[in-house]
Amino acid sequence: MGITNGFVGTIGNTPLIRINSFSDETGCEILGKAEFLNPGGSVKDRAALFIIEAAEQAGLLKPGGTVVEGTAGNTGIGLAHICNAKGYNCLIVIPDTQSQEKIDLLRTLGAEVRTVPAVPYSNPENYVRVSGRLAAELDNAIWANQFDNLANREAHYATTGPEIWAQTDGKVDAWVAATGTGGTYAGTAMFLKEKNPEIRCVVADPMGSGIYSYVKTGAVSSEGSSITEGIGNSRITANMADAPTDDAVQVTDPQALKVVYQLLRQDGLFMGGSVGINVGAAVKLARQLGPGHTIVTVLCDGGARYQSRLFNADWLASKGLEMPEG
Repeated sequence: MGITNGFVGTIGNTPLIRINSFSDETGCEILGKAEFLNPGGSVKDRAALFIIEAAEQAGLLKPGGTVVEGTAGNTGIGLAHICNAKGYNCLIVIPDTQSQEKIDLLRTLGAEVRTVPAVPYSNPENYVRVSGRLAAELDNAIWANQFDNLANREAHYATTGPEIWAQTDGKVDAWVAATGTGGTYAGTAMFLKEKNPEIRCVVADPMGSGIYSYVKTGAVSSEGSSITEGIGNSRITANMADAPTDDAVQVTDPQALKVVYQLLRQDGLFMGGSVGINVGAAVKLARQLGPGHTIVTVLCDGGARYQSRLFNADWLASKGLEMPEG
């Protein structure tokens, strides 16, 4: 650990954390990639950096330019930090269902933020589609297009996968992660499968997302809904289109909440809702595989970005959920 080259040089090389409570429960080594320790606070710093640098290398983004993106929050936060560090403007379109903490943080970072109603991707007013139109209307601007920009998964093929392989000395039995854009899951899975085709690559999916159905049946369909932000999808993105998938695991909101609160109370890890899905799926997979296996997942971001929701009994009750006891 030496001196890094500014904000950008600090992205990546996060530790793997043994999640003691769930590892001891299952007899497996359940390891979480500590992406909340990235300088922008989430796994999305990696994709944001690769997307911007790919645009620079292609001559699409010039000094003083603008980066436009539709995001549920964390990619926008990463982009805003990197834009500040590199001298670009940042315009973020975000669904109005996302936590106020993330929206406020984006504005604090200097991004122009436009909130829009949360509607399906098929609707022209979907936040992703709106961001694409806005980027096309601006001079010296790029659309980050994280869902279908393969620089996203390349970030994880080039960094996250190799880090996990090195940190485990190649002794990893399974990789399990939720998908939003698909970049984290796909890039890491592609690298690990190249190193060892026997590594099981498993999608974690919240209710309301169609990816579980796609992996199981080949058709995208969904049932139910989830309070988790930034994961799940109703379509197969370019980043996910040819990603290796051995299986998929569904995790309900009550199951994810139980995991999030156990991580806080027994492991000292204050995590966001998507971590509940990821670790919940890793635990289910550990029970399927049996003791003695090493399972890696991702600790995407911290709980502070969801404090008014996940850690608020009144808000949870408004969603028909209870704060886990303990």
